[in-house]
Amino acid sequence: MTASSSEFSVAGPRHNRRGPVRWLWSHLRRHPLQLLGFLGGSVVMVVLNAMVTDLTGAAFDAVLGRRGDAASALGLVALALLAIVLARGVFDLVARLSSEVLAKRLERDARDELYVSLLGKSQTFHNRQRVGDLMARAANDIRQLSIMITPGLDLIVDSGLTGLVPLFFIGAIDPRLLLVPGVFAVVFAVALWRYMRRLNPVATRMREEFGDLNAGLSQAVRGIEVIKVTAQEGQERLRFRSLARRYRDSFVRNGLVQARYLPTLLFAVTMAAALWHGLHLHGTGAITLGELVSFMGLMGMLGFPTQMSIFTFSLVQIGLVSARRILALMTSDSELEQRPDGHAAPIKGEIVFDDVTFGYEDGEPVMRNVSFTVRPGETVAIVGETGSGKSTLTKLVPRIYDVTSGRILVDGVDVREWRLDSLRSQISTIEQDIVLFSRSVSENIAFSLGQRADHEAVVRAAEDAQAAEFIAELGDGYDTIIGERGVTLSGGQRQRLAIARALLTDPAILVLDDSTSAIDSATEDLIQQAIGRILDGRTTLLITHRLSQIRWADKVLLLRRGELVDCGTHDELLTRSPLYRRIFAHYDEVDLDREPPGNGGEQAAGDGSGDGGSGGAGAGDDGRVTAATSGRSGEQGGVA
Repeated sequence: MTASSSEFSVAGPRHNRRGPVRWLWSHLRRHPLQLLGFLGGSVVMVVLNAMVTDLTGAAFDAVLGRRGDAASALGLVALALLAIVLARGVFDLVARLSSEVLAKRLERDARDELYVSLLGKSQTFHNRQRVGDLMARAANDIRQLSIMITPGLDLIVDSGLTGLVPLFFIGAIDPRLLLVPGVFAVVFAVALWRYMRRLNPVATRMREEFGDLNAGLSQAVRGIEVIKVTAQEGQERLRFRSLARRYRDSFVRNGLVQARYLPTLLFAVTMAAALWHGLHLHGTGAITLGELVSFMGLMGMLGFPTQMSIFTFSLVQIGLVSARRILALMTSDSELEQRPDGHAAPIKGEIVFDDVTFGYEDGEPVMRNVSFTVRPGETVAIVGETGSGKSTLTKLVPRIYDVTSGRILVDGVDVREWRLDSLRSQISTIEQDIVLFSRSVSENIAFSLGQRADHEAVVRAAEDAQAAEFIAELGDGYDTIIGERGVTLSGGQRQRLAIARALLTDPAILVLDDSTSAIDSATEDLIQQAIGRILDGRTTLLITHRLSQIRWADKVLLLRRGELVDCGTHDELLTRSPLYRRIFAHYDEVDLDREPPGNGGEQAAGDGSGDGGSGGAGAGDDGRVTAATSGRSGEQGGVA
């Protein structure tokens, strides 16, 4: 794939994305039967409609005795009109039904294509997007495509044919009658072209304003708790009112463009000129009275495209703008390339960082020249001060982001050579910010496996994650629908569901990003026992500051400002790294800029067995190491 393609290959028809018109046509042509029904039905319906006016003129001539026996002529005209009206109704129904089906299928297919494209975009792409604007494009802009087809394009085809077909019938009456409608057609085309040029920037701005409005609403809803806690309802109301006013103003500008539409005035002048011209030809005997009636009836048909063009072309213009906004999302760079024949194999668990540097887009690197090796089955704790790049490091392994330089190897293969679905399906991540969906508890736990997980496996994973007890207390147990993002659950409950989700996938590589931060110590001990049972044979990357978790890691990576400053066991780092001790110390209790004063203090810190009163360090109830408060300040080199 190229850099502008999705991360994942998706089976299905390829659509031309080199422009909004080509893209829309590539969708519509996939439904030839409906397209033929729409266009063919419209042509036949308009032709039959024009024949009505021709027969009306024939009836006038029959009454005036110009065409033989009046009674028999009127009878034939009546039968012909009845047949035409019935046929016109049938073809009109076919055309309208076909256009409606086309519109809904275009909306369905475009929405599906956009959704698949968004799923395939890189995390960097999604970091740049506003959720509200994405929703506006995925919902409202997609809906505008359907409105563009019907009534927009539907009426344009009908009105366009209604403007062309009568010209042929007028020419059949007398070619000289084409003078006035011909001049009107030229002026109408020029005026319509100018109208579309003025409408395009207004329609573009209107869709952008709607995206801004929707983004503001989404941000307010997502942050409603902060708004209420800080009593900022008034400020947010004013901000939303300002966005709504700008959106309203764009509609006003659209209305002003339509108000200056010239052809509606020209049509009235055209009708008067056509009547004068027709009467002149009738007076000279060039046409009969019936032909004059037919001519004026056909001229009256030109009023339909004139009136409809005011808003139908506006709908089409808005639809094209919406298509352009949708294409802008789908064709934007995904920043991640994937080879069609990428590597796919069961992961053993070896991870190698080889001189890795990474930065977000054009910003300063957040990781610099990081190198280390994790052997299969090892548990590696990653520690560091806030902002040191711990979470970023773990996101590089499943290739959520691509490295700026260097390389990351999984089982000796560069992650850029792996097929993304194969790589990511064997890596489970439990993050501190838990994302749950507004679905049942069972569906949330089994999310990573889709429909393949059986209920017994879900229950077993919940039990291992110590979630079965609180799930049983919910109204419908495993079938309980939880709120969006799990807002109906406590932080600890959300984390236990996330842990159950990860345990169910049986991953080769497990990433724990401070995953027990919202769980009490007693529950954490039980969960740690469950996690400990599944870590055998699995590579684990553990981000935590809890001593109870760090001490059973095979090695510890110490990060500072995106650089790997030290690597070793917990005891080794306590002995030789002031930064490592500072991470676990209270700044106001221990002077950690100095080296530990003696072996006794270091030993107490190293084994963590002190009771907090002898210059060592003791483990608190929450799993963290608490600072010593001994009066022997010279031995306060322990861990806080």
